[in-house]
Amino acid sequence: MKRTKIIDILSSTSYGQEVCVKGWVRTHRSSKAVDFIALNDGSTIKNVQVVVSPDTCSLNSDSVADPSLKDITTGACIAVTGALVESPAAGQPSEIQASAITIYGLCDNTYPMQKKGQSFEVMRKNAHLRLRTNTFGAVMRIRHNMAMAIHTYFHEHGFFYFHTPLITASDCEGAGNMFQVTTKNLYDLKKDEQGRIIYDDDFFGEQTSLTVSGQLEGELGATALGAIYTFGPTFRAENSNTPRHLAEFWMVEPEVAFLDQEELMDLEEDFIKYCVRWALDNCKDDLEFLNKMIDKTLIERLEGVLKETFVRLPYTEGINILQQAIKDGKKFEFPCNWGDDLASEHERYLVEEHFKKPVIMTDYPRSFKSFYMKQNAPAASVAPADGPSVGYKGAIAPGPTMQGTDVLFPQIGEIIGGSVREESYDKLMAEVERRKMDLTHLWWYLDTRRYGSCPHAGFGLGFERLILFVTGMQNIRDVIPFPRTPKNAEF
Repeated sequence: MKRTKIIDILSSTSYGQEVCVKGWVRTHRSSKAVDFIALNDGSTIKNVQVVVSPDTCSLNSDSVADPSLKDITTGACIAVTGALVESPAAGQPSEIQASAITIYGLCDNTYPMQKKGQSFEVMRKNAHLRLRTNTFGAVMRIRHNMAMAIHTYFHEHGFFYFHTPLITASDCEGAGNMFQVTTKNLYDLKKDEQGRIIYDDDFFGEQTSLTVSGQLEGELGATALGAIYTFGPTFRAENSNTPRHLAEFWMVEPEVAFLDQEELMDLEEDFIKYCVRWALDNCKDDLEFLNKMIDKTLIERLEGVLKETFVRLPYTEGINILQQAIKDGKKFEFPCNWGDDLASEHERYLVEEHFKKPVIMTDYPRSFKSFYMKQNAPAASVAPADGPSVGYKGAIAPGPTMQGTDVLFPQIGEIIGGSVREESYDKLMAEVERRKMDLTHLWWYLDTRRYGSCPHAGFGLGFERLILFVTGMQNIRDVIPFPRTPKNAEF
């Protein structure tokens, strides 16, 4: 008989109809006359109750010799055929009166995902099985929905999905924390007289790495197609064991021609509100479960994002607010002087305590922003009037500021990093030379400023950080199926 998904069974009112469901046992309890099995197939957070009368239900299996009802424990995989009936119990519209059960696979008492609560640390060690739990099933369904929201938003707004390479010879962020890609024999590396590795005999003939961003190639697409977005895995070999870092993570990176700073902020706010609205509209059951079990303010916080207009806050004003908070007795672990890159604690103070709404911070100092960002005009590139007294690092005249637009969210901190890109060849070259950057692998990027350059802007959204916010989970390793972190590449 053809299988029906449990999500469809629970919405059906075709009582008396014979149905077939297949899935994994969440619980099994027995009484003298009847057994109750809660079955889930992953299509919904909700289980369907299977009522089994041992005298009238046949039991069979091709893989289990002499099967019995008591063998069907938490985690077992079964198929159930029976009549769909209206349930007399509160909280469930229907149940199945089983006439036949087929056992596909049993679980012994060593099964790690028993009904009793497991710590997230234990579940990370069993990432191959944790997906069957209610929590991780909910997170993965929401993750899918957020991916669908992203593709739908950009398609509806005229963007083209643009595939950028995973293997690259350039470093977009200039961080240097990249995984190398090579076919060379690591036990017999050829080196030159200075001790540098010779890559002439490597597959690509030069040193290559896994990408940290598709932005640079994305800019090429924007200057040809007008508006593109990338959505794929990126990699960073940063030895960070924190709840906010992964070595392999997914990025969403739109790039748009003829977009200025105000329009970029409009895009960032509209896009992220669309994703949150999609979650509330399409993930109701999963969000209600997570709101109950993980974060009791989750749904309220998501709805709050839709109600609020994001604050647009220049970096200098943000520093003034943080400095005043310190004067008023607020304690921060890290300094927050003009010229400092703000830490997560500073970002969250602005969002959660001062404004109590999302913030788009703009116009950062050049000192810690990327070379490709557009510099503000001198009139806008100023530190506070009393610059040195608020901690500007050692300079009487502050350096210029860049047209960055970072979106800061409650509990997360930075969720989007964006900017207007410098379209002037001369200005971009001046910044490259000021930073003494190696142009060997950037010639093609600079060509876009030589041949028909145009104003353009874009941003990068850390997909897992979006999932953290939407699910209320506290560790980024719990919103990706198989996390890659330092000393951990299992599964």
